[in-house]
Amino acid sequence: MKPAEILSEARALLDDAIQLRRRLHRHPEIGLTLPRTQAVVLEALDALGLETRTGQRTTSVLARLTGGKPGPTILLRADMDALPLREETGLPFASEVEGAMHACGHDAHVAMLVGAARVLVRRRADLAGSVLFMFQPGEEGYHGARVMLEEGLLDGAGAPSGAFALHVTHREAAGVITTRPGPMLASGDTIQITVRGKGGHASAPHDCLDPIPVACEIVQAFQTLVTRRVNVFDPAVITIGKITAGTTRNVIPETAHLLGTVRTVSEVTRERVLEGIRRVADGIATAHGAEAAVELIRGYPVTSNDASFAGFVLDTAREVLGAERVTPMSHPVMGSEDFSYVLQRVPGAMANLGTRPDSGEVYPNHSNRMLVNETALASGIAVHVAVALRFFERGGAIGAAARPTAG
Repeated sequence: MKPAEILSEARALLDDAIQLRRRLHRHPEIGLTLPRTQAVVLEALDALGLETRTGQRTTSVLARLTGGKPGPTILLRADMDALPLREETGLPFASEVEGAMHACGHDAHVAMLVGAARVLVRRRADLAGSVLFMFQPGEEGYHGARVMLEEGLLDGAGAPSGAFALHVTHREAAGVITTRPGPMLASGDTIQITVRGKGGHASAPHDCLDPIPVACEIVQAFQTLVTRRVNVFDPAVITIGKITAGTTRNVIPETAHLLGTVRTVSEVTRERVLEGIRRVADGIATAHGAEAAVELIRGYPVTSNDASFAGFVLDTAREVLGAERVTPMSHPVMGSEDFSYVLQRVPGAMANLGTRPDSGEVYPNHSNRMLVNETALASGIAVHVAVALRFFERGGAIGAAARPTAG
């Protein structure tokens, strides 16, 4: 692998990647069913001679590049779905779909992975292994990766023994790569609680059982649960983002509803906190003579990088981009990702790619004003390619990720 050549080839594809990204950006789709996006991806891959197949329960695309020599398989992933936002960027290629926007960079992820496929296809004869390109719908809360796993993503001959994904971030300058061993992103679970009391006239609370102060006490107690029952070095975040109760000023309602989220960076703390939420809500409601119906909806698991694979990614990125463009992460981010499902089954890593604009105000992912510095796409293409090539050079044997390879 010659790092300078890889970066040069990636830069040569930058304009094409930008055009593909903008095409996708204009027509965002949400959830597991992305027919237009799927068609664009299939069209972009059509001339590359890859073995492709599509999903049944979701509009996924799997494309396999089989090298000229036997060896292991590496999975490279891009998510494809957008968010339910009304875009306010003012870009000339802004979303043309009302109420939908690529506000998390998935359009850029697709463009970079297609670019990586184009570079790797040119080296097909020399590749000692295969690349499985995973284009995934439904990352934004729809468990698209899990659906693809259930449809056989990792089954059969040539199953991947390593996995890698990139995600854009506003936190770093354009083209900077960051990742870390172990937990990188948090689990993300949903809390739904209904506190039931007894309604009546607001002037006579003693004749009623007001659920609102009970709900407020539960919210406050959750913060004490975190600070007094959770190890500060294995953190948790409990946020109640929505409280709904009542209809007017002089009526005590019968119910109050809480909606929130739980984030943790270990499965041990995750279980401890979820159990604690139920216990605290039930206990406080019972103490006041009310009832609490608690529903805990499990979201994505902790995204945990294989330690050796994360180090491998950082080393590879330094070779291709230079040490000044690579920054090890000091701590996890409390967002969540369904690439976690893949990393539970395959040793690998996710890394962040900085796409912060060079000037002006910076808006985070999931903002309706979020911008991507498109110059970073060349770095993303190059890192995808370099990770795959280095993986083959090592025969897939990367520390804990080392496994016997299929002939």
